[in-house]
Order: sequence, then C-alpha cells, then structure tokens
Amino acid sequence: MSVFGAMDISATGMTAQQLRTDIIAQNIANVNTTRDANGNPYKRKTVRFEEKSFPTFDESLSMANGHTGKGVKVTQIVEDPSPGNMVYDPSHPDANEDGYVVYPNVDTVTEMTNLIDATRAYEANVTVLNSTKSMALKALDISGT
Repeated sequence: MSVFGAMDISATGMTAQQLRTDIIAQNIANVNTTRDANGNPYKRKTVRFEEKSFPTFDESLSMANGHTGKGVKVTQIVEDPSPGNMVYDPSHPDANEDGYVVYPNVDTVTEMTNLIDATRAYEANVTVLNSTKSMALKALDISGT
C-alpha cells in the first residue's frame, strides 16, 4: 500500500464519522420535536457504512495482490422504524384525543454513546493519518541525507 493510499483510507473514515456525528447531533437536537413538516413526530436517523467498491480491474488486481481496501463510504441515512414514546400530556398541542403525545424515538443516552463512539473512531483515523504523514516525512529525511 502506498503512503497516499493509507492517507486516503483515513480521510474517508474521518469524512464518514463526521457525517455520523452530524446525524447524531440532529437526533439530539430533535429529541422533543413532536411535529415535523409533514405533521409527524421526528424519526431517529442512523448512518450506514460500506467499504468502497473496486469497480476497475486494476483496483481488483491490487486488492488480490495484498493491498487493502479503499476506505469507507456512507451508503445511506435511514430512519429508525421503531415507534415513538407515548407520554400523557393533555395540555400539549399535539396530544391525541386520549391526551397522549407521541415523542420521537430518540434516546439521549444511546445518542451520546454513539457520539462518543464516532468521536473515538474519528480520532483513531486522525492518529493513523498523522502517523502516516510522520513516516512519509521520515522517509524524505532519510533519503535527503
């Protein structure tokens, strides 16, 4: 694997984790949103990742020769199909005829745990990127002396 390939893989991981962090922040921001533009409660969103594909023969050959993948990509952002939380609050403007309000299916503890996970994954990719950069600079120093 080339130095730039390692940097590329780290960069795709950082980009994917940044988007994941943004989606988690959106979930937390909408934890009390009982009505969206369509009049429904907010639905929790999650990010799906996938390894970048190898569409060309040359890339497939490189992978067969022991080279690693090309990184990660976000394939889609999906809504969690689980039902929302029913809370009895007859004074709420979105309460149904029985006085219950459907709140989003967002659990703040789960979102914070996922946020910590995404942050750690981002930091790991930054560490790999910095290590790769350091090795490349050392190689330039060695070859220059």
